[in-house]
Amino acid sequence: MISLNLSQRIWLSFALLILTIGLVIAIIYPLSIRNTLTEESYQIIELKQEEILNQDNDSNAYGAKFQPDSSTGFIERQKAARSVGYIVFTHQLAKIEGDYVPKNVVNEMAKHAFGQHSIQGRYELNYKDRTLFYVVRKLDDFNYPNTYLVSYMWDTYRSQMVSRLWSRLLWILFMTGLIAVIPALWLARYLRSPLIVLGKKFEQIAERNWKEPFYWQGEDEFRRLSHQFERMRQNLIRYDENQKTFIQHASHELKTPVMTIKSYAQSVKDGIMPKKSVGEMMDVILSEANRMEKRIQNMLYYTKLEAMKLEPVEMQEIQFGPLAEEVVERFRFQKDGIHFSIKGEEVVFYGDREQWTILFDNLVQNAIRYAKTEIELSARVVGGDSISLAVWNDGELLSDEEKTRLFLPFRKGNKGQYGLGLAIVKQIAELHGGRPIAKNANNGVVFEVILPIDRKK
Repeated sequence: MISLNLSQRIWLSFALLILTIGLVIAIIYPLSIRNTLTEESYQIIELKQEEILNQDNDSNAYGAKFQPDSSTGFIERQKAARSVGYIVFTHQLAKIEGDYVPKNVVNEMAKHAFGQHSIQGRYELNYKDRTLFYVVRKLDDFNYPNTYLVSYMWDTYRSQMVSRLWSRLLWILFMTGLIAVIPALWLARYLRSPLIVLGKKFEQIAERNWKEPFYWQGEDEFRRLSHQFERMRQNLIRYDENQKTFIQHASHELKTPVMTIKSYAQSVKDGIMPKKSVGEMMDVILSEANRMEKRIQNMLYYTKLEAMKLEPVEMQEIQFGPLAEEVVERFRFQKDGIHFSIKGEEVVFYGDREQWTILFDNLVQNAIRYAKTEIELSARVVGGDSISLAVWNDGELLSDEEKTRLFLPFRKGNKGQYGLGLAIVKQIAELHGGRPIAKNANNGVVFEVILPIDRKK
């Protein structure tokens, strides 16, 4: 497929428009004009015929009354545009007067005349690639029984008029094409102007220079386009900031365990024993390695969830009871003195089971960190159109400021810890069409996900 720029497309559109108009006129114009000029030719013949019939003549002989002008011959009349010739003949061609007309033409005229039932009739015939129009008039009402007056005219007038009108039409189309250059130039410049500006903005974006806003003041279409561009620019700025923040926090998150592992390894190499035994030192190294592994897994999973926003979630039926039991069993003995309880085991919802397992793992891990004695996992139908999936703990209440930033990535908790756990909770909830909420309730804190009850796809 040929690639055309905007200006070329505009020129091509104008050319095709003029060509289309020309073709339509070329098809319709000859038919309509020829028919009109044919009708006018017959009217000229009939008018001349009426003049002959209505002229005063004292003679009662038809030859005297219908004396034609024979100064111009049958063939010579082809050169005259509106020249009308006449012949008069009786029944069975017993007598013929008027212009000399070839016998085969007279026979054709007589054939129509003798078969004509009306007083007057219109006919045409082809003679040597030319068209002859003629009108046959019975003279019975002029006291000349069985006598016919034939008035004829060549198609010279029609051909000349069509040729003249065609030349004028071509001239008009040519002038229209020349005049169309002006609006075409204006339209090309008019359409290219905002696109050139937008193209420069895209070049700035390609060079990662997206600080300058873009608003087009003018036509609605370009203004909407500029607004869409501005939304894209804002999203890129947010993405860039989030990426920088992610890298900074990821570096910080990995720096601490790496430094601990490095310092203990160096101590072992130098023969220094910061712990009582090598075993205890290895336990510290393993603990920090596990901590680093967990954070790397969270980072990779968080990045994976970001990419999954563009893909549909594979939905399956999930019963809350078995899922909650599975999560509780993993964390039941992680902290002494914590009692777990489950409510709403019979509630069924839809989603990716692996993702929901990770979501509850993160919520329970967070609850264990702050709970005093009790953690409750619950599920319930809310208002008939939503499902509430929640984890409550009896820990310290949240401040209003904390509620607004709990689900941000690498948020620093009130115990000085950074993490992605609640950010992952938010990502999973949104992938399933839900939203996470953190609030104080029943002398504790509840992390709740509100999920549409009918989300099965």
